[in-house]
Amino acid sequence: MRALVTGASGFVGKHLVDALRRDGAQVFPCGGPHDADTELIVDLGRPETIRAALDAARPSVVFHLAAQSFVPESLAAPIETYEINALGTARLADAVRACDGAPPRVVFASSAEVYGVRGADEYPLRESLDLRPRNPYGASKAAAEMMLLAQARSFGLDVVVARVFNTIGPGQTERFVTVSFATQLARIAAGGTPRLLVGNLRAARDFLDVRDVVKAYIELARRGEPGEIYNVCSGGAIAIRDVLRELIAIAGVPVEVREDPARVRASEVPLSVGDPQKLRARTGWVPQIPLQRCLRDVFEAARERVALEAAS
Repeated sequence: MRALVTGASGFVGKHLVDALRRDGAQVFPCGGPHDADTELIVDLGRPETIRAALDAARPSVVFHLAAQSFVPESLAAPIETYEINALGTARLADAVRACDGAPPRVVFASSAEVYGVRGADEYPLRESLDLRPRNPYGASKAAAEMMLLAQARSFGLDVVVARVFNTIGPGQTERFVTVSFATQLARIAAGGTPRLLVGNLRAARDFLDVRDVVKAYIELARRGEPGEIYNVCSGGAIAIRDVLRELIAIAGVPVEVREDPARVRASEVPLSVGDPQKLRARTGWVPQIPLQRCLRDVFEAARERVALEAAS
């Protein structure tokens, strides 16, 4: 496999590049215009950079992960989010279609945010449901899906869409909930004030370890059916409050938990849990890393980061 990875310098992208290399693939990591640690640069606003990367890599598969992926940022800057996630994906699809020879397969990293809020009878969420995104991030991913699938139907572009549920793991930034909790707990364990700020703890999510997610991407590159959509999920949901309890137990420190209004999203989806049967039936993929192990790894990474901060 010759794999071009957009967003290769991001949280999931780094894990995907490592997994592909362990699998024996020839990998061409692509970063954004401000990344200095990737072999190729792809600016989704400049089609010539996309074409140049494709010409240099001549991939058999393009894993398209590059995106603005933080929901609060999409609420603050919706137009920029649409520009990167929707129009940027459309530019990439056009460039892939224009490749010399057989165009590569595109594995697109979409999101469960496209489903939005659903009725109780619609869970677990299935790929056949209509899309009801509740925020600009979800809307941008839904639009990108439609653009790619239209290219598949109109021009035969080989596209597989991965609707990924909540991805967590070591290496994620502190902007995301589990790493925020873990980092606060690591600072408390290092002698900081025993106060932990939280947002909505009642929401429940279908969490997956990033290392399982990237295995699903690779399986979809190999075995996914062209023009199809697959949920990448565990099939079970856990409340954020229970994730917090587990992390507190792992950290082994007494804390005072306080709700911070700045961390509560007005457009929060209260429940997100998917049906993974379509992906499992097609590829045989099942997640291997239990949530407890993932949370331990997240906490250990946070503790190392806090220790480095204190030493610098």
